[in-house]
Amino acid sequence: MSVMKLIPRRSGSSRARSHVAENGSVTRGPARVGTRTKDLTKRLAPGDVAVIDHVDIDRVAADALVAARPAAVLNAARSTSGRYPNAGPGILLDAGICLVDDLGPDVMQLPDGADVEVDGGRVVVDGQTVAEGTRQTEETVEEAVAAAREGLSAEIERFAENTMTYLQRERDLLLDGVGVPDVRTVFEGRHVLIVVRGYHYREDLAILRPYIVDNRPVLIGVDGGADAILDAGFKLDMIVGDMDSVSDAALSSGAEIVVHAYRDGNAPGLERVKALGVDPVVFPATGTSEDIAMLLADDKGAELIVAVGTHATLVEFLDKGRAGMASTFLTRLRVGGKLVDAKGVSRLYRTRISNTQLALLSLAGVAAVAAALWSTNVGQTFFGIVAARLDDIASWIGRLLGG
Repeated sequence: MSVMKLIPRRSGSSRARSHVAENGSVTRGPARVGTRTKDLTKRLAPGDVAVIDHVDIDRVAADALVAARPAAVLNAARSTSGRYPNAGPGILLDAGICLVDDLGPDVMQLPDGADVEVDGGRVVVDGQTVAEGTRQTEETVEEAVAAAREGLSAEIERFAENTMTYLQRERDLLLDGVGVPDVRTVFEGRHVLIVVRGYHYREDLAILRPYIVDNRPVLIGVDGGADAILDAGFKLDMIVGDMDSVSDAALSSGAEIVVHAYRDGNAPGLERVKALGVDPVVFPATGTSEDIAMLLADDKGAELIVAVGTHATLVEFLDKGRAGMASTFLTRLRVGGKLVDAKGVSRLYRTRISNTQLALLSLAGVAAVAAALWSTNVGQTFFGIVAARLDDIASWIGRLLGG
């Protein structure tokens, strides 16, 4: 197995750019260390080496890392623990990003910005080995995923138990809407679009632009989904969530804020919202934030609920670190026929017309118009005038150059 070396930044040197050595096995770049992957990706630049502590790298985290284009990802934890077949490691490798796994907590002590060199499974700082892990390959990832599939039966059993527990705990909320708070946003008889930071949520939102423009639905962002709505150029009506991944800009956008609190009244995001001078609505519930957004819209009389980026499968909920997906399973039963799941709609339709084809089509249209004009007396007169003007311009340029 080849060797990974991490070399600290030399004083006085400019910011190192990652590169691959001539032998093709070494990658270098400045280390960026972060305990929360979704926060780290916001400050990653192309060529950086991401140092994370993320058990079971999920699809959303992997997509965010790929978008940042790091040279390598060093994971203190196991990228696939065996609990379920997560897709993150495979996404990173498919993007050509080096992934070194199970390095242990010491790698998180690397100084942020230190120049690192990656070559295999060992981590070296200034000639000293500080950690050693496993460099992942397509073969090792496939083996880990295959082994993890065998553990899904235990997760399904936990899901069944979780479903009964959730139903007993939230029975009044699910069946009678008891506990749904009053809000100022008007839902009665309107369409509602709920955007969650899930798989392909940005692409799906872009595809739905004509629907949003035509129907003007109530736009609800669930945590980070609020920023996606703003980035797409739309005005937020409401933000729902525990406020751990939404920006201050979104919270200060004028949208109504509904803070998702635990049943015991603890709401981790409440103080953050109040510190921005915003008076939020608190919604205590056991389920996920996307669930309470759906229940809120349904209880307030929404005619149709369109969901983007939501989580509905067992693997998706395990990606989110949930013990089970009972809340969403029962919420979807409660909302019923009002719900239109638009997750993945961008994968149904993708344009196959290239820029070259569009240019040729435009030229053909111009040629057709020109031919139609030429066939008329007015058109021939017009082209004669244009030709005379062009001749005058050519003569003027000739005189200018001759002078």
